[in-house]
Amino acid sequence: MTQSRREALKLAMAGMAAGDRASLDTVYEMTSSKLFASILRVVRVRERAEDLLQDTYVKAWQRAGRFDPAKGSPITWLCTIARNTALNDIRRDGVVRSEADDTLPDVADDAKPQDEWLCDLEDAEALQRCLEGLEKDHRRSIRLAFFEGLSHSELARRIDAPLGTVKSWIRRGLAGLKGCLGG
Repeated sequence: MTQSRREALKLAMAGMAAGDRASLDTVYEMTSSKLFASILRVVRVRERAEDLLQDTYVKAWQRAGRFDPAKGSPITWLCTIARNTALNDIRRDGVVRSEADDTLPDVADDAKPQDEWLCDLEDAEALQRCLEGLEKDHRRSIRLAFFEGLSHSELARRIDAPLGTVKSWIRRGLAGLKGCLGG
């Protein structure tokens, strides 16, 4: 996203916060394909992803006044809403997960939650290059958790590894990516 598009998105978000429906349309046009892809990776069913995309924008509209551009970009904020909406839908649909099975890593970062900068990343080549630089287990765990939407427990079962080990691989992999990408 170019600097001018970033600024246009920030302005549209401010308009949304002020209750301007045209601004909501602008935000939708600028972000819907990225958010849809993010949701689809989690739920894996197109019709369901379409419904959840609409839910995401309803939530964004209702919460637009809470968006703080000093804390992150609009696309990061929207991606977080989209991902959480999709994960909550899966949980509601009968997939039982405990708090210890959270898809997000257990590492605190006051500036920005660890998965938000992945959602905000615009340079896929840089991400691919940095992923390739990770240890095999870290790379595989990150791909399965963030790009296929597996929870930590699902990931542990799929690759036949202890849950604590999987969480550690994800934590270390995210730290490596963050360092490589300058996050």
